[in-house]
Amino acid sequence: MTSGPVAGETSHIPTETDVLVVGAGPAGSAAAIWAARRGYGVVLADAAVFPRDKTCGDGLTPRAIGELELLGLGDWIRERGVHRGVRLCGWRREVEFDWPGGSLPTISSAVPRIELDDKIRTTAVKVGAHMVEGAKAVRANRVDGRVQSVTFQTVGGDRTIACKTLVIADGVRSTLGKQLGRTWHRDTPYGVAVRAYVKSGRHDDPFITTYSELRDDSRKLRPGYGWVFPLSTGEVNIGLGYLATDKRPAHVALKPLLDSLVRQRRQDWQFDGPVHSVTSALLPLGGSVSTVAGPNWALLGDAAGCINPLNGEGIDYGLEAGRFLADLLGESDLTDAWPHLLRAHYGKAFSVGRRIAWLSMLPGVLALSGPPLLWSKILGRISIRVLGNLVTDEDVDLVARAWRTAGRGSLVLDRRAPFE
Repeated sequence: MTSGPVAGETSHIPTETDVLVVGAGPAGSAAAIWAARRGYGVVLADAAVFPRDKTCGDGLTPRAIGELELLGLGDWIRERGVHRGVRLCGWRREVEFDWPGGSLPTISSAVPRIELDDKIRTTAVKVGAHMVEGAKAVRANRVDGRVQSVTFQTVGGDRTIACKTLVIADGVRSTLGKQLGRTWHRDTPYGVAVRAYVKSGRHDDPFITTYSELRDDSRKLRPGYGWVFPLSTGEVNIGLGYLATDKRPAHVALKPLLDSLVRQRRQDWQFDGPVHSVTSALLPLGGSVSTVAGPNWALLGDAAGCINPLNGEGIDYGLEAGRFLADLLGESDLTDAWPHLLRAHYGKAFSVGRRIAWLSMLPGVLALSGPPLLWSKILGRISIRVLGNLVTDEDVDLVARAWRTAGRGSLVLDRRAPFE
């Protein structure tokens, strides 16, 4: 197989493949890597020309680090800088916690998506995937429910690639997913996020920092959180996430709220100059997406709503799910197999996480629950672990068992389970 063509080199676009992956973010590129390693012919296509940016906090949790190591990128990520833990701030308190470890690595990192995504997708090319850039997927062509091919718009005209299996990892809006019936349900909490970059004298801080007490200039408490993630570039990623539902929409101007956060933290973080590259996004949280698969196609990553409802993180789920999906490529029908697998891995945590997120939006709840988490080191350690998606299937300790029990109970109460 040939490696990635530049945009417009339509003569290099294959006409057919075993596995067609639409979207070369972490989820799509991970799926391409694992499929290629299993011997499948893979085409990885994206509407952008790389390197390209994406709205994100850039944080890589210990769970994401573990997946990057499986992809062979452990040494590379350590060269980009690592963090030993998380610093929780709020209610006149700052507490630092090392990552708990256990079945997961004891480090985290933060790499701008313009670098991270390019690194993972070039890794996919190295193991055999054929990269097609500058190709926008506009139509999935089906016969009897099965996708036979996908039509792409390119600078050289429309091109069609036939496939045996289609993997859709085209982001939160998922244009291709919508064509196939994907529905994002906004009666459960969804995220509204904004991020920016700024030079910082503390860009080498060994902790990522979260601000659970998010207030605007009028000191009004908002149902979300802020963050500062140190980067190896001399800058930090600063941003905030806000929760909303259809019944409780986010009537807040994100840019002014970000400006408030920057002003409040400028001295602490030794910011040098103005923020730049300000972007925002909506995030489907906790598997709040239905119709995530069909006979020979499946949604992955943000397109499937695989985003933590408690911290807005989705890279680790995307990397993991890309690996899981590769194990199902031999299945004759993914319609039920894929959502069942997603629920088995994430259903309990997503269900209870959505309930906690919903509760945090109620007036007064955040002000009552926030201080104990900051003032009690025991509660703080537990919150870091469960809210940060650091409980794995291998963990059998009391906290892990309690978290899974809460998740099972929450699923029973769900009107619509994750991915249903």
